[in-house]
Amino acid sequence: MEKKFAKLNYYEMLDLKPDATLFEIRHAYNVSLQLYQTDSLISYSFFSPEERKTIQDLLEKAYLTLINEKKRQDYDEELIRLGVLDETAKKPVVKTPVSVFDINRAQGKTGPIKNATVALRAKVIENQVISEILSREEVSGPDLQMIRKELAVPLEHIAQETKIRIDYLHGIEGDDVQALPATVFLKGFIKAYLKCLCLEPVDEICRRYMNRSAFCGGKA
Repeated sequence: MEKKFAKLNYYEMLDLKPDATLFEIRHAYNVSLQLYQTDSLISYSFFSPEERKTIQDLLEKAYLTLINEKKRQDYDEELIRLGVLDETAKKPVVKTPVSVFDINRAQGKTGPIKNATVALRAKVIENQVISEILSREEVSGPDLQMIRKELAVPLEHIAQETKIRIDYLHGIEGDDVQALPATVFLKGFIKAYLKCLCLEPVDEICRRYMNRSAFCGGKA
């Protein structure tokens, strides 16, 4: 069974390790907020406005706790007492300089993407390999990878546009169940991936991916 978002600890909510630096906490919080904005690809048709608001409130509570040295120390001690956190996993938190790559990634380039959308949709419609894959009852990770390569879209582009970690994208395309996040995130990630490649109908293709035997007893 997947954990409900409200039952995740603060590190899990922000997808952080217990020894995360202050910069990593800030970055993770900003990325998480983008994921659950009203116009986010991941939020669209997956979370209701009320659910998004609840998640945003929880993320803010997690951030305000972890960014404050005293509150974080108290919170960590409570997790250790409950057996959730291993005391040996904690390390001194040090400040990390902001990377120019993170700045550039946050800025994004929406203009060229909008201009390319029509052309990408046309490619999807005209490509026989993609049409054949999308007609199947089940769509696997390698199928999605083949579609992406047919469209000549780099995985890094999807990571930049959706704000999904590249290792999660590799896990999706490789059907690596162990490398994938909880279902509460995975379904949204799949939908964001599909939208980025202009693959439709999103909900139906996502269902074909999630309902496969590969997820029986696992993430789905």
